[in-house]
Order: sequence, then C-alpha cells, then structure tokens
Amino acid sequence: MPARLRAQGVGAVRRIGYVSPFARVDIDRFVGQLRPELAKLGWTEGRDLLLDVRTTEGRNEQLPSMAADAVAQRPDLILVQSVPATRALMQATRSIPIVMIGVGNPLESGIVANLGKPGGNVTGTSYLADESILKTLQLLREAAPAVRSVALFVNPSNDASVALVAKFHADAAAHGMRSHLVEVRALADLEPGFAAILREGTGSIVLPPEALLRSQRNAIASFARSNRLPLAIVGSSLFLAPGSLMSYGPTTAQYAELAARYIDRILRGARPGDLPVEQPSRFELAVDLRTAEAIGLAVPATLLQRADQVIR
Repeated sequence: MPARLRAQGVGAVRRIGYVSPFARVDIDRFVGQLRPELAKLGWTEGRDLLLDVRTTEGRNEQLPSMAADAVAQRPDLILVQSVPATRALMQATRSIPIVMIGVGNPLESGIVANLGKPGGNVTGTSYLADESILKTLQLLREAAPAVRSVALFVNPSNDASVALVAKFHADAAAHGMRSHLVEVRALADLEPGFAAILREGTGSIVLPPEALLRSQRNAIASFARSNRLPLAIVGSSLFLAPGSLMSYGPTTAQYAELAARYIDRILRGARPGDLPVEQPSRFELAVDLRTAEAIGLAVPATLLQRADQVIR
C-alpha cells in the first residue's frame, strides 16, 4: 500500500472488489465513468477507495475460483457483472455486500426474491436483457423488412441464455422470421458458427450482451459485413462495432451513476437487502448508414428519425 495511504490509516481506505467476465477494455471504460460519479459523493480512488478489478475475459468456467479469490481479500463490497458471476459470488459469500451492474434479469434468474426488497447481501441494477434483445429484433425487422431469417449467438455456458432462447424463437416467429442458434462456448466455435450461418442461408444476426460474445463483436461484425448480413448488437452505442448495422440497449452512463449510489449508501451503513434493485430507464438506438450502404440496405426514414445516433 502506498505510503500516503498507510499514513491515513488502513481503516480510512475501503476496499471494493470487482468480478466480471467482460473484456478488460470494456471494464476500464466503465470504471472511467464510475470514478467521477463516486467523486461527486465524496469517494476518491486511491484516497478513500481501493478498487480490485478481476475479469475472466469471457471464460465463465473460471468465475467460481475468481469469486473465491475476490472474497478471500475481504473487501467491504464487491461489484459484479453477469448472472454467472453473481451466482459464483453468492456461493462464495453470504455476508459481503454484492452490487450488480446491469445483471440480466435477477428476479427471473432467482438471484433476488423481490426487486423492491431483495433481502440477503445482493442488490444493484438489472439489464432487462430479454426485453432489450426482443426490442432489438423488432428494430432489426423494421430496418430490414425483406429479411426472413435471423441467427442468435448464444454462449451455452451462461445459464441466463436458457430462458432467452425460447422467447427469442417465439418472438422471431411472431415477426414472420425463421430463427436458429449459433452456439459459441470458446473462440474456436466462431468459425464453425459462421459456416453454419452461411449453410443455413440466414439473412441477419442478433448479438446479445454476453461477455464472450461481446468480446468478439468486431470479428462477428466483419463477417456480417463481408456477407452482406445486417447485424444488430444489443447494447449502447459504445458497442456498435465497425461493420454492424445497428445497436440498441441501455446507456452505460446510468449504470455508473447508480453503482456509485449503491456503493455510497452501503459504505455508509445501508444493508444491501434493503436497497431496491433498479432497472435501466434510458435506452439508445444507433444506426450505421455506412454499413447499410455497404450491404445494400436502405434503412427507412421512420427508423432513422427515432435513432439517437446516426453514423454517416
């Protein structure tokens, strides 16, 4: 510990763990948004807080051991992303406060018993993942009305995908679209997945906000553009990869604001089980007209008028 922190006394510095399967570059971007929000509430990293970030870079099978290591450091609070990572931490500790950052559907996943009063040691923000994915499919259908089929990338090692798959198939059918899954458990599955899309003659792609899949968004977008397939990415405009047609999802800035509030309240004595789980309230749609032109797609003006960001 730096000398200036030792001089303040160990008790003056609060330790915050951070366990995530997402790519480090995306986590660093989020932490960059989190720091000023914490500063507004009187917490400065290096003075009042020490932040210990750990990521498996998309490898869900490593989460249990990583969660155990994070708990062994005896932090005052642990931030977490994704359903699998939250489950791993819940197995590792029942006492250390756990604050979710945009975690799937925590009520449906059984992470909390009640959104208004979650109980236990877990609270935080949800992502409304299923709803965001289905809305993205609707927007994709609007952008490319002639498309009659869609591929959904999924990572079977993420148990949150089970409920999503059934809903996605049903919603695609309701839009008159044939749907199939592209399963990616590891990077080696990407190329066979691409081959399956071409073999099936699938006309479009939806990429959900799953850690391993999101880390490969550039490769998936490059494949989509090369084969003139509209790709819709679930997430804010920050995740709109070159070659993708559009993105839709909750804005990331609101998660930084909310996470800072949870951290502040818990470090000042609030019990996580008494703090309601909050859902995102701000969403954004981004459309890349350069990609649309490259794949020969004319995006309807009615959709562009509703977009928060149009890339020309």
